[in-house]
Amino acid sequence: MKNQTYRMTMLYDFYGELLTDRQKEFFDLYYNEDLSLAEIAENAGISRQGVRDVIVRAEGIMQEVEDKTGLIRRFEAQRPHLDAIEAAAAEIKTVNYRLYEDRHLTELADLICGEAASLKE
Repeated sequence: MKNQTYRMTMLYDFYGELLTDRQKEFFDLYYNEDLSLAEIAENAGISRQGVRDVIVRAEGIMQEVEDKTGLIRRFEAQRPHLDAIEAAAAEIKTVNYRLYEDRHLTELADLICGEAASLKE
């Protein structure tokens, strides 16, 4: 995957609901709000090491689930295929506009684009 922060935010997007409220809070502050461990520790009234332990535990939980399910890996593998589907549908619309002007064909191409976009979410 691209980089550590991207990987962690993907894990959080897919598996964040498996974490405790405290794990979610610290993880979000560290990765999404870009607070340091010291800043989080000061706000929470605990040690920097305590914050780090919570975040590392959360990372471990989510990575373990990803290792077992492979949802993110499959999601990332699908993206280029969905991009290709969208590009093909756009090409169909262009050819249709230039040659046929078939309204039904345009609607079908729009449907394909919409379905591909919903699979990306």
